[in-house]
Amino acid sequence: MDMPPHQGVPRKRLSMGCSVKGRRNGDIMSKRQKEDDLLWLQVLHKKEQLRAKKRRRRFLQRTLAIVLILTALFAGVFFTVQKAAKDGKQNPGAGKAAAGTDTGQLTVADEPGTQQTSKDGTETGTDAQQPEDTGAQSGTSDAGADETDAGSGTSDPDDAQTYSQVDGYQYLEKTRTLGGGISSNYAVLLDADNQTVLAGKDETERIVPASMTKVLTLLTAVEQLGDTPNLDDKFKITVEITDYCYVNECSVAGFGINEKVTVKDLLYGLILPSGADAALGLAEYVAGSEKAFVKLMNEKLEELGLSETAHFTNCIGIYDKDHYCTLFDLAVIMQAALENSLCREVLSAHTYTTSKTKQNPEGMVLSNWFLRRIEDKDTGGEVLCAKTGYVSEAGSCAVSYGVDTKDRQYICVTADAQGSWKCIYDHVKLYKRFSNRK
Repeated sequence: MDMPPHQGVPRKRLSMGCSVKGRRNGDIMSKRQKEDDLLWLQVLHKKEQLRAKKRRRRFLQRTLAIVLILTALFAGVFFTVQKAAKDGKQNPGAGKAAAGTDTGQLTVADEPGTQQTSKDGTETGTDAQQPEDTGAQSGTSDAGADETDAGSGTSDPDDAQTYSQVDGYQYLEKTRTLGGGISSNYAVLLDADNQTVLAGKDETERIVPASMTKVLTLLTAVEQLGDTPNLDDKFKITVEITDYCYVNECSVAGFGINEKVTVKDLLYGLILPSGADAALGLAEYVAGSEKAFVKLMNEKLEELGLSETAHFTNCIGIYDKDHYCTLFDLAVIMQAALENSLCREVLSAHTYTTSKTKQNPEGMVLSNWFLRRIEDKDTGGEVLCAKTGYVSEAGSCAVSYGVDTKDRQYICVTADAQGSWKCIYDHVKLYKRFSNRK
């Protein structure tokens, strides 16, 4: 049966319409597939980047671990060799050249009590309890550890052969070379009666004196005041002084701006709390300026015969590469100060109360923390005078004067201890150890 002519036309048109729609759908699917492929490639690329980053991180971690291990090994070998070289040293006084100082100005608060210590090596603080080095309390148990000489020591230089002399102090055949029993890297104990060296540890090396500088500041100021000083004369603390102390992070006695302070208060404020404000006040009162006063200090070094090994650039103890001396130099300075009655009085004071002023109506109580901390320790006698110091380049250090039960006099100087209590107990050990000699 034939179909009407008009029935075939729509079929042909429908077929053409479906073909166009199919191509359009195919194009859309192709475009989406391309987009999906592109997104997948981006994901793969990011994953590869993350994997590469992890590989680099693992490589850096392994490299760093290897570097740290090698550094630790080399450091161990280096310090072992250094220790062996020090322990094997036989002659502490023969031909040891002065070594230069390092640079830097970082400081750490680490003096007895809750002390604040700064660039000038000064100390302030309260009588707060500090953990003690219990291993050192026995005094004699390890003071002579690793000493290279087995002799018992002697108080008479004629009893042993004299073989070297430094700054007027003579080495003896039985002079001991100290080892690991003394934690300070530099130490010397001197017989002040016979001018002999009892024990030493790198004692001829150049050191940074920190606030031990103030012993010379005290001596210079007192001598410039004359035989009959007016200790009640007053000096007004200026804003320049307080600003200088603040900018240089110096610890201070605590005098206020425009406070009228007596000369006596300045002397005690210089030594007991190691006040930079007191040091600058004395310098200006005596010489008109710190620069002029430091010139007087170096002239005093020359008078004492120390100018070849010692030189100071300030009256406080602030670190400077041209501010240096040796342990022997400090011993000579301390001995000269002890011969002056006013200096001896200040250096031996445990506490002192300043005069009443408008800024301090009740006065201020100042303390010598070294003397207060060591007074109840068994030193085989008594430590009578002392001045401490600290800067990072010098570690904890101190110069002290003591006597044993037989009234024999000693001067002890140590430097570069890793903590104030270690410094104190080094002095305890040395005094106790040699107070037992014949």
